[in-house]
Amino acid sequence: MPDRRQLRLGAFMRPVTIHTAAWRYPGAYTDANFNFQHLKRFAQTLERGKFDAFFMADHQALLNMPIQALKRSGTVTSFEPLTLLPALAVVTERLGLIATASTTYNEPYHVARRFASLDHLSGGRAGWNLVTSGNPHEAMNFGRDEHVEHDARYARAREFFDVVTGLWDSWADDAFIRDVESGVYFDPAKLHTLNHKGEHFKVKGPLNIARPVQGWPVIVQAGASEAGRQIAAETAEAVFTGQTSIVEARKFYADVKGRMAKLGRSPDHMKILPGVFVVVGDTVEAAQAKKRKLDSLVHPDSGIASLSVALGSDVSGFDLDGPLPEIPESNASQSGRQRLVDMAARDNLTVRQLAQIVGGSYGALELIGTPASIADKMEEWFATHACDGFNVMFPYVPEGLDDFVDRVIPELQRRGLFRKEYEGRTLRENLGLPRPENRFFSS
Repeated sequence: MPDRRQLRLGAFMRPVTIHTAAWRYPGAYTDANFNFQHLKRFAQTLERGKFDAFFMADHQALLNMPIQALKRSGTVTSFEPLTLLPALAVVTERLGLIATASTTYNEPYHVARRFASLDHLSGGRAGWNLVTSGNPHEAMNFGRDEHVEHDARYARAREFFDVVTGLWDSWADDAFIRDVESGVYFDPAKLHTLNHKGEHFKVKGPLNIARPVQGWPVIVQAGASEAGRQIAAETAEAVFTGQTSIVEARKFYADVKGRMAKLGRSPDHMKILPGVFVVVGDTVEAAQAKKRKLDSLVHPDSGIASLSVALGSDVSGFDLDGPLPEIPESNASQSGRQRLVDMAARDNLTVRQLAQIVGGSYGALELIGTPASIADKMEEWFATHACDGFNVMFPYVPEGLDDFVDRVIPELQRRGLFRKEYEGRTLRENLGLPRPENRFFSS
């Protein structure tokens, strides 16, 4: 029987791109991060390309690098995700809308309420990227002098998930009878008060919003550390990951899906989507020339500062033309740090070279070539169970996004790897994910 799996594609909009110099590329929209008309155009282009989702990452700290580097960043101002995505919901119809909301510096009731609202406003297209903040500088914006310790962040996140999903289940799907004759708006027997009392949270509930259209917004997770893999296996329905080697990607895929099976969850109920940085050209050489041009626009101040943030350690005093010295462990993202350390060792990179990579695509998988060669690589990863699809990063906008939608998507469709029309109206339907049962009320 032929493999009927279909690629799933998210668009990593940070809110527009991950490359430090993207805003400097010829023809790029320099204000793309903070111009709603541009963001509206990008979302509608993604929907035309039948993408599963627009994914907006988030950070809650600005002063996380020296001002000489920060002044070169195009992401110092961007919209708050759960303000932007409802606006994009109004100008799209099928595109999923996924936002990051940290479990470290938010409260469960806030997160439950905001994502329930987004799910209703969008007709069932919301997704929550459940993360523990990896940026130590965020702590200082939330009444702390130091970042919460790594394992404690994950313990809090696990309980946070239980509280949020419990709040989403506050109401039975048929609780609102709205009987005009009797004057009864809802059935009290179909309202549940959570009364959660745990190690990290005390939340009475219930949520003052009807159960989301999808039951729960799609749960997304992005950690790759041991703790991150475990919470993904327990909770996630999509995982954004960062492997650059197909061998390592297959190991990660088998590990996380194997953990799911041991927990009694179907591995089909999770989509693993590695980040992929894509540059499209008429020839491989033309695409490589675009990437060289883009990388040449990364100022050294920016690259070194970005590398320091990613490693959780100041590298400005290192010999830039020597190998990366041993980096002490920090409270930053462990999986991201280790990926860069491994890359430097594997590829024999100098600190300067590693900084340029981090200032560019952050060490993500890079596919630089023609539509056919890019599709070849995507098909190989997909067919050999290294992934269920990809979280696509565009090098600059609008050209990089348009190139992918207008040139790569048709090639994937021609091969039968990607949809030509959306399967449904909700994000769950399009990802092939089941609607969760209400834990308090049988359907």
